Amino acid sequence: MLRIYKNDGINFMELEISNLVRNAWINLVNPTTKELELIAEKTNAPIDFLKAALDEEERPRIEMEEDSVLILINIPVMHSETNYDTLPLGIVITPQNLISVCLENNPVILEFNEYNRRSFNTAKKTRFLFQILYKSATYYLRYLRQISKLSEQIEGGLRRTMRNKELFELMDLQQGLTYFTSSLRSNGIVLDRLLRIRSNHQTNHLIQIYEEDEDLLEDVIIENNQAIQMVEMYSKILSRMADTFASIISNNLNMVMKFLTSMTIILAIPTMIASFWGMNVYVPFQENPLGFLWTIIIIVVATGITTYVLIRRRIL
Repeated sequence: MLRIYKNDGINFMELEISNLVRNAWINLVNPTTKELELIAEKTNAPIDFLKAALDEEERPRIEMEEDSVLILINIPVMHSETNYDTLPLGIVITPQNLISVCLENNPVILEFNEYNRRSFNTAKKTRFLFQILYKSATYYLRYLRQISKLSEQIEGGLRRTMRNKELFELMDLQQGLTYFTSSLRSNGIVLDRLLRIRSNHQTNHLIQIYEEDEDLLEDVIIENNQAIQMVEMYSKILSRMADTFASIISNNLNMVMKFLTSMTIILAIPTMIASFWGMNVYVPFQENPLGFLWTIIIIVVATGITTYVLIRRRIL
């Protein structure tokens, strides 16, 4: 999907590729090869830069050429209530335009629309870039707060009953936090490099960092560092929670097995005694009219003594 927008903070316009103008924002979502080639031709952006974000395994980085800069970061996405992941987002800056490329629609890019047109300006490409980075960091924090609330709900469910459903949800959250940890650390490296890029004469004409832009970039770095601290804390909490409930499940299983073993021992006594008196040989009380009653009394006494011993030893 190819969309082209131009916004000056007041007027938000969607353009056709035939009317591509300076300072327009080109947004590519899961683009076709034809769309990539068309944008590369229209903007003179290297097609390798445009394709970089289409590989889910690409790591965040910055690449530079004479007339283009690629800033590749990982942004958070939520596929379901417990399924969190990250996606590469490529931002290519050329002397004329800013191009964003992603495999799917995502909440970070969707934040920049006609309803929020006063909050960004496509002509200020560097500031627009930093605003995208800032939105990405804030979404990490938002999803981390959601994960925290959901983990508390899962913990409450596990306290009431040990079901596989809650354990699988806990595993999904741990997996999402692992993705977040890796992506946030890689994004942090990209942000640090952006902070140092002001002295690079090769990109001064593409990424012009003014004083207010530096403040925004520092805010992005602060938000990213806060997200790293939060994701590390939640990862430890979920890991310890999983270990705790695994121990509880193992302990419950041991208690059940101990109870069943005790019951097996208790039930084996009357079975054994009844087997002895059921033999086709001479047995005590065979001629006694109350022999059956005495046999029952022996069974009850032997079973009672065994049960008492097991209870005293805290086995039952």
